[in-house]
Amino acid sequence: MYCKPTHVCPTVVHPTKQCVNHNFVNNLVPHVHPTHTTNINHINYDHVHYFPHTQSTVNQVTSQNFYGGPGPVPGPGPGYGFGPGMGYGR
Repeated sequence: MYCKPTHVCPTVVHPTKQCVNHNFVNNLVPHVHPTHTTNINHINYDHVHYFPHTQSTVNQVTSQNFYGGPGPVPGPGPGYGFGPGMGYGR
């Protein structure tokens, strides 16, 4: 039977729990937790816990640079208007 509390204490806010998702293959290991209930009458404080959850996504980007070896550097190719004696901005 639920009785209305006579006094409500201030809310306790706990630090945000950080969660990271990794994908793995899970194996099932059964655990049995027996329970025994003993009823004892005491003054009780009901601690109500709330678990708001947010989620974020991280995109990891990689970049590679390769050494092409000694030799001429390839130009922009034909059709770009760069011939002998012609430079950028002319």
